[in-house]
Amino acid sequence: MKPYNDSVPKKTQIRAMFNSIAPRYDLLNHTLSLNIDRLWRRHTVSEVARCNPCRILDVATGTGDLAIALARRIPQAHVLGIDLSERMLDVARKKVTVAGLVDRVELAVGDAEHLMVPDASVDVATVAFGVRNFGDLAAGLHELARVIKPQGKVVILEFSRPRNRMFRAFYEFYTYKVLPRIGGMVSRDKRAYEYLPASVGEFPAPETFLKMLAEAGFTNCRARSQSFGIAHIYIGEK
Repeated sequence: MKPYNDSVPKKTQIRAMFNSIAPRYDLLNHTLSLNIDRLWRRHTVSEVARCNPCRILDVATGTGDLAIALARRIPQAHVLGIDLSERMLDVARKKVTVAGLVDRVELAVGDAEHLMVPDASVDVATVAFGVRNFGDLAAGLHELARVIKPQGKVVILEFSRPRNRMFRAFYEFYTYKVLPRIGGMVSRDKRAYEYLPASVGEFPAPETFLKMLAEAGFTNCRARSQSFGIAHIYIGEK
């Protein structure tokens, strides 16, 4: 699905959407998730840290939260964060500077389906809340597999639909009714905050996504449920 106009390529719309909401993205992201997204990122960072990586590629890095957390937790690592949205990266650059991580976190405009990164050149690739925005999900996963070294890993954090019926009913009421109103009012882009929750419902179920990871060339693919299935951490090995 696309955020705005069906006649415009998804990638173009995603870039425009995130450029539009960048100034208020962090405020809304943490507030609307009740800050639980910070816990999920910590779990993601812990998974990455087990690999003792030296080079990490963070795709769809956005405002840099995961890239910064990775650099702080893994002192030997150099993190390259890429994103389609220059305005999201502007926010990320300020945060990296404040964190004193300019020497270890590099940020650049980039396309997940056409990574300007050599084959087998990173130890771990990460994506946090970004794969569902890929223009071509299968192509993006194959690109991730291409750039990861043998014995490396991909670690992906993404939203999912809870399986418990009662919890899912509450979650979907909040996600589809409450979140778009608040997000649209604060960001002044109602369509963006209608698209973002709706795209979760369109994203493949965990079992299907694990199969897609395997088809992209990853092995020992697995998923760790977060907060009753609101999100999952997906891990695949090269």
